[in-house]
Amino acid sequence: MAELDWDPDLYATDIRDEIAHFDDLQDAVAEATRGLAARSVLELGVGTGETARRVRPLHPDASWMGIDASAAMLGRARETLPDADLRLGRLEDPLPDGPFDLVLSALAAHHLPGPGKQDLFRRIAAVLEPGGSFVLGDLVVPQRPEEAEIAVDRVHDLPDSVSSQLAWLRDAGLDGRITWSRRDLAVIHARA
Repeated sequence: MAELDWDPDLYATDIRDEIAHFDDLQDAVAEATRGLAARSVLELGVGTGETARRVRPLHPDASWMGIDASAAMLGRARETLPDADLRLGRLEDPLPDGPFDLVLSALAAHHLPGPGKQDLFRRIAAVLEPGGSFVLGDLVVPQRPEEAEIAVDRVHDLPDSVSSQLAWLRDAGLDGRITWSRRDLAVIHARA
């Protein structure tokens, strides 16, 4: 995966300039976790903690672990998630030992090429508790190319179609369905 060097001081503004429906996506990721019995959560690509700030109130008793490839972004996340176990790591690295009731990722997996996503989905399935959930909110290839709203550079941004990702989730032993979408953004909830 190509490395991105996000500045945590500029992230909130930059990401909203790049992805107009960033907040809608984040809210949809949180909503996809509502009602789940999550005691242990693993977040992949924790960034500054934007997703955790929305999801944690829905699971106040859950332990929280997160990984991110940026030490600077993790530093910012630690300010608002002081009790979380936040670790430096890449999506391609072995995942922390599970089992987890909930694994989630927002706007991180699209940085992996297709085979990398397939591998990640298999590794997520291996750390999920039976009956656990994986919630993915990310950039996707829209069904009709003219519907794309987000600029994709094909260096850092390597989105795939929802149908491909649902097939890769099935291959990993997860049953996925779309819970929210808007052109080139989607949220998928997959059960173990």
